[in-house]
Amino acid sequence: MNGLNNIQTSTSEYRGRLAPSPTGYLHLGHARTFWTAYERAVARGGKLILRNEDLDSARCKAEFVEAMFEDLRWFGLEWREGPDIGGPFASYAQSARRQFYLATFAKLKAGGFVYPCTCSRKDVERAITAPHAADDEPIYPGTCRNKTIDAANTAQVNWRFRVPDGETIRFQDGNLDHQKFVAGRDFGDFIIWRHDQIPSYQLAVVVDDAAMQITEVVRGEDLLISTARQLLLYRALGLKAPSFYHCALMTDDHGVRLAKRHDALSLRSLREQGLTPEGIRKSWDFLA
Repeated sequence: MNGLNNIQTSTSEYRGRLAPSPTGYLHLGHARTFWTAYERAVARGGKLILRNEDLDSARCKAEFVEAMFEDLRWFGLEWREGPDIGGPFASYAQSARRQFYLATFAKLKAGGFVYPCTCSRKDVERAITAPHAADDEPIYPGTCRNKTIDAANTAQVNWRFRVPDGETIRFQDGNLDHQKFVAGRDFGDFIIWRHDQIPSYQLAVVVDDAAMQITEVVRGEDLLISTARQLLLYRALGLKAPSFYHCALMTDDHGVRLAKRHDALSLRSLREQGLTPEGIRKSWDFLA
């Protein structure tokens, strides 16, 4: 197969999603991406789903979960399913969906798509969170691909997905047009299960987006390479992928991508300064 094409899910109803992680207060960059997701769902008469991506127990805090609900509602966002209101695909918190990740992990192992690895503690630490261009995991050289490792008796074993080296992964992005990445050149074998028995970001979002019948994923353009990885997971699992729409990133005055450390640009701080959601949205063209 020379390429991997993106395929729409079978449901006829548009289903989008908001998927924040409660590791800090939401900022302007989150707001603009989430508002784009909201507008696209409304324009198509579809549903927006809220998912709490709280796998990182060391950084996720209950106070940020409550703030997430409050800030999103203040900004004018509405969702039809979520951890606060339930829905047909509950639970909508990743910390309560472990059985689904375990089942998927077992399927990947049975299919020979993954292998045990004892390398790269730094990669393992990052695997639980959504990567971005500044800290995306380096291309793995395949050190453990052909090693014999006793996964049952090795406490530090992590599991990597074996990418098809040289294959071009293609997809049509709803905002950025045609995208293509070469497996083994643009990204390497990536972690899907950590030695501390926690699924990676890549695995968890594929499992959840498929289970919740998401038809379009709207997120930042820093996750374009993650989309290529996830399309390989969809194929290995025999699942149809959603469409993708990657938004331009918002940066600060120095051109640095906004992150949760930018407290002054958090929605909470802006609200305390007396700004309104309408005023913030009008200013986006000048802040991008």
